[in-house]
Order: sequence, then C-alpha cells, then structure tokens
Amino acid sequence: MDGARSGNEGAAARRPAPPPKGEKIADWADGRLGIYALAKANMRKVFPDHWSFMLGEVCLYSFLVLILTGVYLTLFFEPSTNEVVYNGTYEPLNGVLMTRAYESTLDISFDVRGGLLIRQIHHWAALVFVTGMLVHMMRVFFTGAFRKPRELNWVFGWTLLMLGIITGLTGYSLPDDLLSGTGLRFAHGAILSIPIVGTYVAFFLFGGEFPGEDFIARLYPIHILLLPGIMLGLVVAHLILVFYHKHTQYPGPGRDQKSVVGMPFLPVYMAKAGGFFFLVFGVLAFMGGVASINPVWAFGPYRPDMVTTGAQPDWYLGFSEGLIRVMPGWEINLWGHTLEPGVFIPFSLFPLILLALGVYPFIEAWVTGDKREHHILDRPRNMPVRTGLGAAWLSLYAVLLIGGGNDVVATHLHLSINVITWFVRVAVFVAPVITFTVTKRICLGLQRRDRAKVLHGRETGTIKRLPQGEYIEVHEPLTQGQLFTLTQHEQPPPYEVGPPVDANGVRRRVAASARVRARLAKAMFGPRTRITKPTVEEYREVTSGDHH
Repeated sequence: MDGARSGNEGAAARRPAPPPKGEKIADWADGRLGIYALAKANMRKVFPDHWSFMLGEVCLYSFLVLILTGVYLTLFFEPSTNEVVYNGTYEPLNGVLMTRAYESTLDISFDVRGGLLIRQIHHWAALVFVTGMLVHMMRVFFTGAFRKPRELNWVFGWTLLMLGIITGLTGYSLPDDLLSGTGLRFAHGAILSIPIVGTYVAFFLFGGEFPGEDFIARLYPIHILLLPGIMLGLVVAHLILVFYHKHTQYPGPGRDQKSVVGMPFLPVYMAKAGGFFFLVFGVLAFMGGVASINPVWAFGPYRPDMVTTGAQPDWYLGFSEGLIRVMPGWEINLWGHTLEPGVFIPFSLFPLILLALGVYPFIEAWVTGDKREHHILDRPRNMPVRTGLGAAWLSLYAVLLIGGGNDVVATHLHLSINVITWFVRVAVFVAPVITFTVTKRICLGLQRRDRAKVLHGRETGTIKRLPQGEYIEVHEPLTQGQLFTLTQHEQPPPYEVGPPVDANGVRRRVAASARVRARLAKAMFGPRTRITKPTVEEYREVTSGDHH
C-alpha cells in the first residue's frame, strides 16, 4: 500500500498544474479570434519619432473629447422650438419668450453641475479638432505624404475636414441664440441663391418658411448621430490604413523605402500616446475653464427681426462668409425670376476651393506618372511649386478670413469697412500670386544653400589667416548622415511628349491631355523649379584638393 501511495504521489507531482482562469479565457478567445497572432505581428510595429506626427494625434484626441462631452450635453439639451417664458437662474432674461432649445442651453450653462465647463470644453475641442485637421493636412501636403499608397487616406482626411466643418455648423446652430440664428439666416440665404431649385431645397431643409418650426429637431440627430457616426467610421478606417501602411518618415541615416527607424508601438509609443491624450484633454479643460466662448446668454434668443452686431461664425466658416461679403451685390432679373450671382458664385466657390486641395494628389500623380510607393517624406524646399501652391492656398484662406470679419477688423483697427472690403477684393487675386512667387524663390534659395553646404561644408565662424596673408573662413565638413539627408531626394526629368516626328518621318499624333500633362510637368518639375544637387564627381573634385 505504501508503495502504491508513493507512486500516485510521484505521478501527481509530475502532472502539470492547471492554467489560471485568465489564461483559459485568453486561449478560448485566441482560438476563435486569432488575437495573439494579430497582436504579435503588429504590437511591435515601429513608429518614427517626430513632433509633427503629433498633429494627427491632436485631431484624434480632440475628437474623443468631443464625443465624451457631447454625450454629457445630450442628456440635458432639448431640441425643441416650442416657445416658453424663461424664469431661471439668469435673471436678465427672466420673462423673455424663447424656444425650449435656448432655455435648455441656459439651464446647462447655469443650473447643471459642470454644464458650462463641459459646453466650453466641447466648443474648444471642436475648434481645435478642425484646426488640427487643417494643420495636419498641410503637413501631409507639404511633405508629399499623400503619395502612393496613401491617396485613399488623404481622401479620408479631406472628407473628415469637410464633415468637421459641417458638424461644427450644425452644432453651432443648435442653441437657437441670436448669434446662431443669424448664421442660419446666412445659410438660408445662400441656399435660396441656388438657381431653380434653391427655394425647394430651403423649404425641404427648414420645413417651411424661415426659420421653420422643426429645423432644430432635424439638425439635432444629424449633429449627434449621423455626422459623428460617419466621422467615427472614417477615423477608424484612417487609423487602420496608417497602421497597415508603413509609416512615413523624414529622410535621414538608415531610413529608406523599406526600413523604418523609430520606437515600437508597444510599449513605448502607446505609453507616449496615452500621456499625450491626457495632456490634450488637460489643455482643453484649462481653455474651457479660463476662456469664455459662445456666451449665448449675452446674445439673447433668436428673433427674425433682429441681428447681433459683430456676428461672426467660427473661424473655419469665416472663409465662406468672406467670399460672400466681398463679392459685389450682383442681381439679375430674367422672365420674372431673380438670380443672385453675388451670393451663388461665392457660395459655390467655397467647396470648389476645398475640392482643389482634395484632388491635388491625383493631379500630381498623373503629371509625374510615378507609380512607385513612397515612404520617405519630401523636404518642402525640394518641391518649390507644390510648397508655393500650398502657401498660396493658405494665403487665400487668410485673406478671405479677414473679409469674413471686415466689420470687426474695421472696428478694432479704426479703419473704413469699405477700405477693408476693397483690400480683400484685390488681395484675393494678388496675395496668392505674390505668396506663390515668394515661397518658390525661398525654396530655391534654400536649395542653393544646401548645395553649397554639401560641397563646402558648414560655416564655423572661425577666421583663419593663410601663409600668403589671405583670410578665409574655416568650413567644417558634413557627416555622412548629413550629406545623405541633403542629397537623398530624387530629381527625375519631367514628362515630355517627345519629338513631333517619329523615326520614319511620320508626324506623331499627340493627344491634348498629353500636351497638357507635359506643360504641367515642365511648370511643376522643370529646370526652373529646382537647383541641381551635387554629383559624386563634383563632391570629390571639391573635397580632394588642399583648398577645401
């Protein structure tokens, strides 16, 4: 018996202990979802470390803050146009007739615990979200990060920018205060300017004559469900593509189209991203706590027969308002119908100007004919035309932003509003041209400086006297890594249609699209758009002599 007992005890000792319950659950999930293999392949993915990559994260974290604060505000806001008499905490408006939407906004601001802070964080987050998207897209544009295989991700980002602007407009209009009502009146007039169908579209959107009785009730689900749902899907798709494609990186030693230099996603990048989220949330909370924004109680409820002075939309809509404010008030009467080109033309130009930004990657790909994948970013100075076009687009945006606030600018700077209006009308055509020319020349100057630095080294500021009495400045040769960074970019010849006559003397037929492509290629990537980078022979000739 003792021998049998000893044998059983030995077998029990050799038997492995059962796995913990958590490990069983993990094994069960992995057998059905393949989580372990997915995590093993992607959690150690390398991400390059550069401050400009944080711009996209600012957009993401602002969007998350918008969702969190928006859920809280949804619990207390009532999207109703039913009229009530206010008798609440804010005494200056007691006894005033207003809609329930405006009254609930006042209740959130003065009676709900933390309501005003959440409202202001929500509004600031919206502004930072759109600002971050624009700055992030400009970083992508200037560095050429939109090239293959990221064209689709560029379209996603552009769509998010457009939806962010529309979502901001719908949210800005919900409180039904005098300022938001004035903005809605502006939008209603722009819709009415659409030839033939403008009246029908306005009636459909507003539910009748302006201001309508159920417009806020229609805006509400669009603002809290439809647009955020689409944007959330686009954000997820955008992040999946960012994760799927090899991450772009700036040129430098060890970096090429097949390798990435940086930190692993887990745990380094994930820890940094988590800390950055709380930093963004903290800054937005600080801004919401100390900087008042959209004080609806100061404007009062909306009335169709009133308008507030200095009525200005949020900055991202100032572009469209500037177009309409500086446009001459043209009006055409034909066969008993009135056409408003003074409103319809600028109303149409706003999406068209933004569309030019959205389709540019495809135009550049068509002009260059480059079908390779690109994971190394361009230095903006090495693409003077693209950089000039982006700067010109931003200058146009800035000029029209001044036009959208011409009354405020005139008041604060003590200028005539007519002078500002005419300045903007002229600057709309002149400022982009000047900005493009100056930016292109700056880029070419920086290319010349890089070329001189490669050939002659970096200026040290040390003056040396030669035996023959000549004074020279000592130049320090660049390291191999610095030389690589300054000379790694390609300078392929621009596309050409070729000779008009082939080898047999037969005149070739050249399509009009090919001629247009050749002209654009010459203008964008021709000899006048770049400084030839030093060749290996030039470098050896300069550095081999005693005079270097």
